[in-house]
Amino acid sequence: MPVPNPANSEISPQQILATLKPFGIILSDDQCAKVQEYGRLLLKWNRLTSLTTVTDPVEIVGRHFGESMFAASLLPVENGRLVDIGSGAGFPGLALKIFCPQIQLTLVESNKKKCAFLAEVIRTLELPDAEVLPLRFEEIRAERDFANFITARAVGGFPRILRWARTALSRRGHLLLWVGGEDITSITNSKGWIWNPPARIPQSQRRFILVGRYVGESQ
Repeated sequence: MPVPNPANSEISPQQILATLKPFGIILSDDQCAKVQEYGRLLLKWNRLTSLTTVTDPVEIVGRHFGESMFAASLLPVENGRLVDIGSGAGFPGLALKIFCPQIQLTLVESNKKKCAFLAEVIRTLELPDAEVLPLRFEEIRAERDFANFITARAVGGFPRILRWARTALSRRGHLLLWVGGEDITSITNSKGWIWNPPARIPQSQRRFILVGRYVGESQ
C-alpha cells in the first residue's frame, strides 16, 4: 500500500519507491528526483491550467507515474521511437521517458497551455530526445516507421486512434492503450489487429493496458 502523505507536504524518495513497488517499478536516486520535480511542476501549473484532478502527491505517483511506467513491464519500449498522443500532463509519455531514458519521445498535444507545460518539464528535467508537437494526432500525416510504439491514455476515440496508428506504426510496431474494462471487447474485435491479453493495472479493478499490433485486414 502507498505510504500516507501528510497534507501539502512534498513526497519523499522513500514514499515514491513504496508507492511504485506494487507496479514492479524500482527507480534510481536520479529518477526519484525527477519524479519529485515533475510532481512539483504539475501541482504548480495545475493551479492555472487544468492538468489533473489528482492533487495528493502520493496519489499522483501511483495513478500517473505507476500506471504509466507499468507499461514497460509489458513491452520493451526502452530503445524505440515512442509517440504519445493526447499527452495532456505528460502521462504516460514523460513518465516512461524518466523510467526508460533511451526512448526517443514525441508528445502530441493540441492544447497550447498543456504544450507549454510539457516543454517546461522537458527543459527542467533535462530530458534528451524529447519533443512536443502542438497538433491533434489526426493532423499528422505520419508515414510508416513514424513510431515503434504509440501510446494513448485517457484519450478516447479509439476507432480514430486505430485508423491513424496502423499507418504510423513501423512494421512490427505496437499500440498501447490505457482503457476501462468496458472498452476491451470493441477494441480487440477491430479488424486487422492482434492483441495481447488485457493486462490489469495493479491496484485497479477496472483499468487495463491493451497491447496490439496491426497485421493487415487480410489476416
